[in-house]
Amino acid sequence: MLASLLIVAGAYLIGSISFAVVVSRAFGLPDPHEYGSKNPGATNVLRTGNKAAALFTLLGDGLKGFVAVFAARMLADRFGGAEWTVAAAAVAVFVGHLYPLFHRFAGGKGVSTAAGIVFALHWPLALVLTAIWLIMAFGFKISSLAALTTAVLLPIGMFYVMGPGALASTSIVIAALLFWRHRVNIRELIAGRERSIGR
Repeated sequence: MLASLLIVAGAYLIGSISFAVVVSRAFGLPDPHEYGSKNPGATNVLRTGNKAAALFTLLGDGLKGFVAVFAARMLADRFGGAEWTVAAAAVAVFVGHLYPLFHRFAGGKGVSTAAGIVFALHWPLALVLTAIWLIMAFGFKISSLAALTTAVLLPIGMFYVMGPGALASTSIVIAALLFWRHRVNIRELIAGRERSIGR
């Protein structure tokens, strides 16, 4: 039990590293909380016009989701973690991104981190969902619409490829949190005022 709790806590701390903030500081850019959508994520960083910074933000946020879940699997096997350890770590790293301890609990919306988590759990499904996101994002030029579409498909895909269980059930939690974090975007989409990518 102690090993499981430590693994989950570690996953949350990994998730709490906001790469939008870290990368922006490294590139000498403004704090992403202070412009555009005020969301510390790759799409908002892209609004500075610095594509390299946006790319590093995207990769960093995705990688932390992958690393946390992959490490949880390895450590749980090695130290006899409970069955729920990996599932809980997946949720913890995602919650860490949304509500980061290191950044006054003001985090991003979680799309990149969710992708990293799915790559760690089932990479073929992650590739399919990434392709759908790219098609939607480049087709409609609206990041939130692409994110919400893949959020709907995520639980369906996870239960299809993994069957019922704790790991597949995490996708429901993640999808629900994605919708919650995009609630303002949903209102803007309905009103026809949602920002396009790069605007």
